[in-house]
Amino acid sequence: MKLIGSLASPYVRKVRVVLAEKKLDYGYELENVWDAGTQIHLANPLGKVPCLLMEDGSSMYDSRVIVEYLDTLTPVCKLLPANARDRAAIKGWEALADGVLDAAVLVRLEKTLRPQEQQSAAWIERQMGKVHAGLAVMSAELRDSPFCKGNHYTLADVAVGCALGWLAFRFPDITWRDDYPNLARLHDKLSERASFKDTLPQ
Repeated sequence: MKLIGSLASPYVRKVRVVLAEKKLDYGYELENVWDAGTQIHLANPLGKVPCLLMEDGSSMYDSRVIVEYLDTLTPVCKLLPANARDRAAIKGWEALADGVLDAAVLVRLEKTLRPQEQQSAAWIERQMGKVHAGLAVMSAELRDSPFCKGNHYTLADVAVGCALGWLAFRFPDITWRDDYPNLARLHDKLSERASFKDTLPQ
C-alpha cells in the first residue's frame, strides 16, 4: 500500500497513527494539493489527501473510510469493536473530532487564502463557534475517563488526539488546555505514544 498525504494534514496524521498502531507496512508519498502541478486528482477525483493506493491499483479516500478498513487488516491493536452500539459510539467520537477539524480548517483557509479585506468575520465566527462547541462536548463526554470510550484505547482517541494536536499546532490562541483540563490530560497521554510522536504535524 502507499499513502498519499502531507505532513500538516490532521486527517493524514490520523491514518498514519492507525498504520503505526496496526504495524502495517506502507509507502508514503508527500503531495501538495494546492500546488498547480499536483497530480492528486489522478488517484482521488476530489483532489484531497489522505488517499490510500491499494496493491491492485485502486484507491481509497476519506480518512474515516481508510482507518476503518485498516483496522480489519490485522488483529494488532484493535481500534473498533465488533459490537455495533460500541462501534457507532466510537465512530461518533471520530465524526465529532473531524467536525471540529473541518470547521477549524475552513477558518485557516479563509485567513490564509483570502486577502484580509475579503475575509468574512461572520463566517470565521460561525466556524469557530463549531470548534468551541465541539470541544465542550468532547470534554463533557470524556469526563474523568482515561480514554474517550471506556477503559481502552480506540479509534476515538486517535481522532481526538489528532484534532487536539492540530489545534495546538495551528491555533495556539485557542485555550482548550486551560478550559478543558481533561482534554489536556488525554492529549498529553496520547502524545507519549510512539505513533503520535512519529507523526507530529509540520
